[in-house]
Amino acid sequence: MRVVRVILRIILGLVLLVVFILAIGLVPVDDTPYRQMPYYTQTRQRLAQLPAPAPARTAIRAGWAKANITPPYTTPTGGYGERRGRHWRVVSDSIYARAIVLDNGSTRVAVVALDLLITPPTVVEQLKKRLPEVGLRWENIYTGAIHSHNSVGGWAPGLVGQLIAGGYDEKLVGRITDGVLSAIRQAQASLAPVQIGYGQTDATDHIYNRIGFSGPTGPLDGAIRLVKLQKADGTSALLCSFAGHATLFNGDNGDYLSRDYPGSLVDRLEKKAATFALFLAGPVGSTGPQARGTTDFQEIRNYAGDLALRIERTVPAIQSRSDSTLALLTLPLGLREPHPRIIGNWRVRPWLFYALYGDYPSDLKALRIGPTVLVSTPCDFSGELAAELQPVARQKGLNLLVTSFNGGYIGYVTPDRYYNRTTYETRDMNWFGPYNGDYFKEMMTGLIQKAD
Repeated sequence: MRVVRVILRIILGLVLLVVFILAIGLVPVDDTPYRQMPYYTQTRQRLAQLPAPAPARTAIRAGWAKANITPPYTTPTGGYGERRGRHWRVVSDSIYARAIVLDNGSTRVAVVALDLLITPPTVVEQLKKRLPEVGLRWENIYTGAIHSHNSVGGWAPGLVGQLIAGGYDEKLVGRITDGVLSAIRQAQASLAPVQIGYGQTDATDHIYNRIGFSGPTGPLDGAIRLVKLQKADGTSALLCSFAGHATLFNGDNGDYLSRDYPGSLVDRLEKKAATFALFLAGPVGSTGPQARGTTDFQEIRNYAGDLALRIERTVPAIQSRSDSTLALLTLPLGLREPHPRIIGNWRVRPWLFYALYGDYPSDLKALRIGPTVLVSTPCDFSGELAAELQPVARQKGLNLLVTSFNGGYIGYVTPDRYYNRTTYETRDMNWFGPYNGDYFKEMMTGLIQKAD
């Protein structure tokens, strides 16, 4: 009986410990409508106070370059799921920081694309300190990533960061930052007048909605969207964006360092469609790729090859002209308290979330290049929400590209009507609570209107 009493006391102690941890670590979801929250009022005020773009002094000039940031040693893999930071062993293809710099005499902007899972917040922190080395500030930078789940990790401290990107290595943060600055320097050294054009082609058949199994869903933004820059010497650059998740490497195939299909696509475009190509992951939130092939490598070749064929047919029809319109708006984004849900409608308390993940600032950005506006988000942004934003731009006579992963990662932003669905995208990866879909749409709409 004495042994039984000891066991019962141990069990009771464990139960009390769990109850105590739950009591101090969990709190109910706050479902107050976002327009009644202080963060909404603050962000609306910031939006209203954004300054008007400076008048152009010249037509737009542009330059472009890339810097190899492949580490000389194996690193954790930056991805989710089964990878969990496992080290890659083989370099399937090299990893780059790419930059296009644009200048109209009064405004200078660098569009930066990283061959990584996301733009790491730790890299953004370093860039904010070091961008003056190349004559720029964070407000001059429009960033994105290709979202390959088989690229370099090691750039995120904390427990959540380790699950996403493996053990933290500060040297990798410095290497990525150095690469960005190098690409910008080289791009600035090659500035020359350009003609600017926009094109798009449909590739809806290459994506599907990953939350479709949980109930009805709406249309996705399935267009490949292109901005073409052409110099007088015949050289050209293509800025390309698409909503297919770069997950053609299976989750258990973490042996390879790879840019997945965006890398294969860019390489193909630089052989046939342009001198230089840059890929930004579009609204990939809940959007999966429709793959064809018997191996991961075959799927990548087939997927990138078909996208490239559609782009190559589209590029000759793009009408380009000289333009001086260039502006970049940066909107610091207020957010609801962290809301990762653990049990039912109970969420992690903010202090615990920040202890596990970190507390990083987030922005929305809008970049106007001639008749096109790009809007960047700090998340996996929903392809359904992006499709709903297209009419806003069309009413202004603008072309719209929505991109993800601009430097402050807050998880997934999906339509509010899906908030209570028990899917990975809408529950596990919704980190900042209800109503973010409508909140983001409203702020992005305001940025599009400001950029007009």
